[in-house]
Amino acid sequence: MRFSNSTAVSTLLLLPFAGMLMPSCASSDRSGGQAASERLAYPATRKVDQVDDYHGTKVADPYRWLENDVRVDAEVASWVAEQNKVTDAFLASIPERSAIRARVEKLFDFPRYSAPSKQGSRYVFSKNDGLQNQAVVYIQDSLDGEARVLLDPNTWSKDGTVALAGMAFSDSGNLLAFAQSEAGSDWARWRVMDVATGRMLPDEIRWTKFGGASWSKDEKGFFYSRFPEPKPGEEFQSLNLNNEIRYHRLGAPQAEDALVFSRPDQPTWGFGAGVMEDGRYLVISVYEGTDPKNLLLIQDLAEPGAKPREIVGAFANQWSVIGNDGTTFYATTDFEAPRRRIVSFDVRDGLKSLRELVPQQAEVLEDAGMAGDFIFAQYLKDVRPLVRMLRTDGSLAREVALPGIGSAGGFGGRRRDRETFYTFASFNQPATVYRLDLASGESKVFRRTEVDFDPSKYAVEQVFYKSKDGTRVPMFIVHRMGAPRDGSQPTLLYGYGGFNASMTPWFSPTFASWLDLGGTLAVANLRGGGEYGREWHEAGKKARKQNVFDDFIAAAEYLVSEKWTSPSRLAIQGGSNGGLLIGAVITQRPELFGAALPAVGVMDMLRFQRFTAGRYWTDDYGSSDNAADFSALYAYSPYHRLAPGTKYPPTMVTTADTDDRVVPGHSFKFAARLQECHAGDAPVLIRIETAAGHGAGKPVSKAIDETADMWAFLVKVLRMKQ
Repeated sequence: MRFSNSTAVSTLLLLPFAGMLMPSCASSDRSGGQAASERLAYPATRKVDQVDDYHGTKVADPYRWLENDVRVDAEVASWVAEQNKVTDAFLASIPERSAIRARVEKLFDFPRYSAPSKQGSRYVFSKNDGLQNQAVVYIQDSLDGEARVLLDPNTWSKDGTVALAGMAFSDSGNLLAFAQSEAGSDWARWRVMDVATGRMLPDEIRWTKFGGASWSKDEKGFFYSRFPEPKPGEEFQSLNLNNEIRYHRLGAPQAEDALVFSRPDQPTWGFGAGVMEDGRYLVISVYEGTDPKNLLLIQDLAEPGAKPREIVGAFANQWSVIGNDGTTFYATTDFEAPRRRIVSFDVRDGLKSLRELVPQQAEVLEDAGMAGDFIFAQYLKDVRPLVRMLRTDGSLAREVALPGIGSAGGFGGRRRDRETFYTFASFNQPATVYRLDLASGESKVFRRTEVDFDPSKYAVEQVFYKSKDGTRVPMFIVHRMGAPRDGSQPTLLYGYGGFNASMTPWFSPTFASWLDLGGTLAVANLRGGGEYGREWHEAGKKARKQNVFDDFIAAAEYLVSEKWTSPSRLAIQGGSNGGLLIGAVITQRPELFGAALPAVGVMDMLRFQRFTAGRYWTDDYGSSDNAADFSALYAYSPYHRLAPGTKYPPTMVTTADTDDRVVPGHSFKFAARLQECHAGDAPVLIRIETAAGHGAGKPVSKAIDETADMWAFLVKVLRMKQ
């Protein structure tokens, strides 16, 4: 049981001209020496005379109108349809596309299980049979008992675009609050079910996002966080402000939910709330952005009229409560420990009673949780998992033996449990579920997944390379056994590099299908992530964001110099913050890459903070509202760095028309600008999914279509033989 602020996480490049710093590209030579008839005809995109003044610098934004919501702006909707026509026609012309889709579908078609969790006396797990759009939640009375369906999101919509967005069981496991999201939106609607009978209760909670639900011990209701109801037509673009914690009593309308905590004087603050397992304490974590820094308050629910008591009162460090024994609380923190440590404190005395249980280690502490009377501490050692099973005094009980390079997850439970479950996966191996007996410490395979993919044909290696400033950066390379090192291999380089997120090895049917096509996969662990703790993260933030791009460019140069591939055979991919990464590096080194796949990217670094959750990201990026931040942001903003007369690599931008995390206007504007400025004959396209959001909850059918289209695009532009 953890409560923290998890929520939703330089070289100035100056253009050699002044005044209006986004010149028109209309007169540039886009032919690249080819006859005009050999180039794609892109839809005409209207330009507007929009110029903004940022601290004395005039910046043009000719495609501002593409920021408008496609749901309400007919001109934007028409532009989307016209762009999709061009993209669909190009993809349809690829002879291998149908065969690629068939193979992708086959690789998606395998059963995928979550690790079980014990809820009261029952066990709960999710399973996707393979091609179901959404995973189904099952429940069983014992581990070897018959499983029955508890929730089937596939029945909630015909096209699978309504997804399960969260679950919270009451202490007995007899009541379930669950959240639904539509078309990939971050907005969630909570419902309540009687678990034993499957009967739906009339309760409905709306206008929640970036938070869960937590039941009171008496099971009469639950705590949750919500935002005010937005104005009609602004649901998917307006800023999310004035979060608050409420308590919903079963049977009462939401309008009567009691206000537990709010800070109207701090409209940008967000809140998460969770009831400790003993039911006595409510832990409130307060966050302001994506940085792992939070305030911490604890309310004694057994004391009538008690208010939340401040334990941590400054946004200086990360504090995550993982459990308690009475008034003794256990937590992880990076206070005086940039790689994090485990501490305890007495809630009555706050941090005056702070006691170190496990000091900072050489490895970074990624996560910790409690099951039974043990703390499971999950570390990363050079991006490889290391799990230690600790007693509550911090002493080591044992290390959990893991099978190699991969990712481990799980190790959760309740204090009364006598077992815990975890998963282990790697790039070439789907997740295997293990059951760990807490008394003996013995792990046994609980459920192994079979997929039509032979892991023995592929090797997973880890290499280290030097970035531009000499920093040692790790990278995983997955390749077919015996693949020649002569520069001929089509290679996909993937990266993220932001928000303290660590890119550990995971199994993806998308990546597996790329390997199956004969490609090599490389995943670089860039600065900005969390692979080596706070210092690694901060080395890729704000004015140091260029380090992330330098790390990725150096990864590409390493793959070329070591003859894993060559520039004409090297494709690059990233999503969200990783989409920003791809957009930035193709504007800085367009000649280095053979193809680019930026997905749902943050492409306009001067305006991201004005939409939905964008204001949170200023922790990592800074804000153009600040003069110093503006200079750094403008130096790499992909939309603004596109230059006339440049031959960009073949590019397929992907986004979704209903993404309300990174609003699709980012990708729309970038694609329009790219098509305007591109001087070569290589295709520069945008693929716009309908009724899909940022990625969470995306139906499997849409994921298969998108994967097949990406790989068909790469097969074409990288000239891969099939």
